[in-house]
Amino acid sequence: MGTSILQVGQRARRRFRAGLAVAGVLVLAAACAPRIDTRGNLPDPELLADLRPGEISRVEVEELLGSPSTVAMFENETWFYVSERTETVAFMAPEVTERKIIMLTFDDRGLLTEKEEIGLDAGKDVDPVDRETPTAGNRLTIIDQLIGNLGRFNKGKK
Repeated sequence: MGTSILQVGQRARRRFRAGLAVAGVLVLAAACAPRIDTRGNLPDPELLADLRPGEISRVEVEELLGSPSTVAMFENETWFYVSERTETVAFMAPEVTERKIIMLTFDDRGLLTEKEEIGLDAGKDVDPVDRETPTAGNRLTIIDQLIGNLGRFNKGKK
């Protein structure tokens, strides 16, 4: 005797449920996988090795590495190439796993004088201050604001 249509339908439903369960597990596993983001301009280490203080100009550095991420605010003699890698797992806050800052200093003639590499370990945590800045004026409740505005907007109309 062969299998009935009812038995075939039950097997198909079991396979569908099993496939759905496997797909659900895969989706959950993918959601928990860390997401890695890399941002910034991190020059190639081989190109950085070619930068020798006193031998290379600002123009040559720009041709070799590209434009810097930022330039020192009060003097154009210091360039920064900044790169950061963060890792985010599911809904958690991103965590910085790697940070690299290449600081290049030039003299007034445009020649490279100093090359320094700063890593994540040089960073410092900054605690925000909870104080409030006092402001002049009155503290009005919502009722004061509503009553104070009555009749204010119709003065010019006749």
